[in-house]
Amino acid sequence: MSLSDLEIQEIIDRVHRRMGDVPEGSRPGVTLAARADLDVEMDLGDGIFATIDDAVGAAKRAQVEYAKMGLKTRHDIVDGIRRSMFEHAESLARLAHTETGLGRYEDKVKKNLLVTTKTPGPEDLEPQAVTGDGGMSVTEWAPMGLVGAITPTTNPTSTIINNSISILSGGNAAVFNVHPGAKRVSAENIRLINRAVVANGGPANLVTAIPNPTIDSAKELMVHPDIRVLLVTGGPAVVREALRTDKRAVAAGPGNPPVVVDETADIERAGRAIVAGASFDNNIICTDEKIGIVVDTVGDRLIRSMADAGAYILKAHELKRLERVIFKEMGAPNKPGVINPAWIGKNAGTILAEIGIQSDKDIRLAVAEVPNDHSLVWTEQMMPIFPVTRVSNVDAAIDLAVRAEHGFRHTAGIHSTNVETITKMARAMNCSIFVANGSFFSGLGEGGEGYSS
Repeated sequence: MSLSDLEIQEIIDRVHRRMGDVPEGSRPGVTLAARADLDVEMDLGDGIFATIDDAVGAAKRAQVEYAKMGLKTRHDIVDGIRRSMFEHAESLARLAHTETGLGRYEDKVKKNLLVTTKTPGPEDLEPQAVTGDGGMSVTEWAPMGLVGAITPTTNPTSTIINNSISILSGGNAAVFNVHPGAKRVSAENIRLINRAVVANGGPANLVTAIPNPTIDSAKELMVHPDIRVLLVTGGPAVVREALRTDKRAVAAGPGNPPVVVDETADIERAGRAIVAGASFDNNIICTDEKIGIVVDTVGDRLIRSMADAGAYILKAHELKRLERVIFKEMGAPNKPGVINPAWIGKNAGTILAEIGIQSDKDIRLAVAEVPNDHSLVWTEQMMPIFPVTRVSNVDAAIDLAVRAEHGFRHTAGIHSTNVETITKMARAMNCSIFVANGSFFSGLGEGGEGYSS
């Protein structure tokens, strides 16, 4: 992107200065205002249409026009989207938190800034040429056309920003069916992107949606004859639905990311990194650390280091009370349970208060030491409750990590200074994101190298 480092730093500094102004919904024990439905007629325009068919038709016409434009215009449009999303990172985070009641406002700001800066753009699509005695072969990347995108309530704005930059960078147009629980902020996000596109020389309606999405409208989008590709971020049910269609589908499946800590690790650093990662946006991100597996000889030190980093360490009797609150159904040994969705994405302090623990209101994570077969180890919780379980050695830790991750091959990591051990676990997990000696959000480019795509 062409935003200068100075411009980026100025915006980030401004955001950090405002971080003290956290909306009330981020504080433990505060009830969010009820959501109001959008008015279908009053909220049309800037990419928002009354029906899926209207949204698809408008995006199709826009994509035909977009395909005729040069690469410079495409670069200008994507850069304009980045600038707009920088400018609105805070307001979109605030709207998302207020509407959904999930996660933490300040972390949502960071996510918006992350995907704005680190989602790859048109610069990744340079043509390639190979020459030889037989002549020359040129590879150029061509657009697919219309992409139907399904987005979640957990990460509404960051997903829309990431998807829009990716889709438009490839010369495509996007039609979104967003999660009904985040429809207001998602519609505003899409309006802002449309305005940025038009302001930078692009056609209107390259990104479209409807104001009141439903399961039925998602199904209609998935089977619409003009949609060429599906891009789905959500739970297992919507992913399965997308894969049943006859269209190409890029789908984000479930995860249960384990982090292993062995006896060679920098334990204090590991504790800080795990608390930061597992508590990020109240653990609603599918790449966040969900399970801690520690070699027994350093288990006590790891738990102390997590407490020193600000985590609350649950006692055995407190864990029993917690289980009754956060689980609708405990799983059998070595099997996942059923999480109570009412507690997904809530603050740790709010969850602890429900079981009678008055903690620091700023507590970000609660840690529970559990046996290997406990439901917390085998269940993706999506809340700032972090299980730590002990094993005898690092080989046993890697074996448990593979099994508890359920073969999703999503995200995993390790804290170790033994390169052979790091390599062994990376190969055993064979997942999309593998992080060594850092918080898992480092694998998305937050505080680490790489990209958010």
